[in-house]
Amino acid sequence: MRRELALLVVLLLLLPSLVGAQSGARVCDVQGHASYPFQNNGNGIVVVASGVEKDFPVEAEFTLQAQSEIDIVDVRLRYVVDKMRYAEVISEGWADFTPGAMVEAAWTWDMTRASLPPGAKVSYWWVIEDAEGSRHETSPQVMSFDDDRYAWRSLTGGIPQPDSGNGYAGEVTLFWYQGDDAFARELMDVCEEGLLRLADKIGTYPEKPITIYIYASSDDLRGAMIFPQEWTGGVAYTEFSTIAIGISPARREWGRRALVHELTHLVVHQATFGPYGRLPTWLDEGLAMYNEGELEPHFRSRLNRAVAEDALISVLSLCSPFSAVTDLAYLSYAQSYSLVAYLLDSYGRDLMLDLLDVLKEGAGYDEALIEVYGFDIAGLDASWRATLGNRALSTEGDRPVAAVITLSAVLAGVLVTTAVVLLGRRIRRGMTSGVPEEGSP
Repeated sequence: MRRELALLVVLLLLLPSLVGAQSGARVCDVQGHASYPFQNNGNGIVVVASGVEKDFPVEAEFTLQAQSEIDIVDVRLRYVVDKMRYAEVISEGWADFTPGAMVEAAWTWDMTRASLPPGAKVSYWWVIEDAEGSRHETSPQVMSFDDDRYAWRSLTGGIPQPDSGNGYAGEVTLFWYQGDDAFARELMDVCEEGLLRLADKIGTYPEKPITIYIYASSDDLRGAMIFPQEWTGGVAYTEFSTIAIGISPARREWGRRALVHELTHLVVHQATFGPYGRLPTWLDEGLAMYNEGELEPHFRSRLNRAVAEDALISVLSLCSPFSAVTDLAYLSYAQSYSLVAYLLDSYGRDLMLDLLDVLKEGAGYDEALIEVYGFDIAGLDASWRATLGNRALSTEGDRPVAAVITLSAVLAGVLVTTAVVLLGRRIRRGMTSGVPEEGSP
């Protein structure tokens, strides 16, 4: 009897602890979502479900369901875009929701304000706060902003890079959805040949993996872009190391050159990426044109005509974005090719690499040219024109060439310092370069 009484007393003493252990956790079950144990760990905030729905290329909607013993009063999405950058940038979106013990929150990324290319990766997580100031951060998840409108296939290739201590190789992944395997292999061969030529003639190599999306037409490509130009045939998203281009099996010849052009932009921008320097447009586009191979006849004819008519564009003007006027745009590309060819043929690839390095470090255009070649923009203009024929140097048929060179140098010297400062402030967009479709400027 005494033993039974003692056991009853012990059970009565333990009963509050048993009840407390049971109340420390309870299960929240929301239909259609995973169930999570309600952790009473000091803040009492539980994420029931989270996800993201993509409507490429227009928007991505991030959603969250959460509950707490105390009303949730603040929900924010934090995210980091995976791209080349000078420092990590964490962005924040304020979710739409109604405060309460159970909330359904959503934040929509409107791509008309800041768009992403196909395949872009975004790490994101939620920060949730209740009325007493307790905060909960979810574990990071990754969204891939894929263009799911097409059944993509992939092919991976690339070229080996000289060992930089980590054995890295320049990898290229090509995605396509129209055409057979031979079509994709042909385009990959073009990419590899272009990379090898770039390494041989200019000395630059890929520093990050490159992704290429081959759309079956320019219309399909423009459907993957926000506010595209009607003539857009291809684009290089240099910060993302991504190319998107419209090439049908019937347009191989144009596609081969356009691919190499955009690939060159990516590699050169990888080599010169930094917070200080910017490339003059003639150098950026000239390297891409040069790596395509011989200048096409329609570009050559425009250049020859401009030389004959004394209608060349100044190198100083070519430092800025090219004209939207068709003939002037074609001439700008042709002159850029000719300028780069002149520097490489006359001074070699080592000095070209030095020029890229000096620009990467933040030197102005005049300063960089003087340090590497010993002449400024005006001097480059004069020495390059001299290789094209005396008629390109003169604005009057009977004017002495030497006098024109001297006058050009004097005038340029007055203007260059101010112009370079203004050019150095030019803001470049993430979509750094584009290539027109065949038959467009």
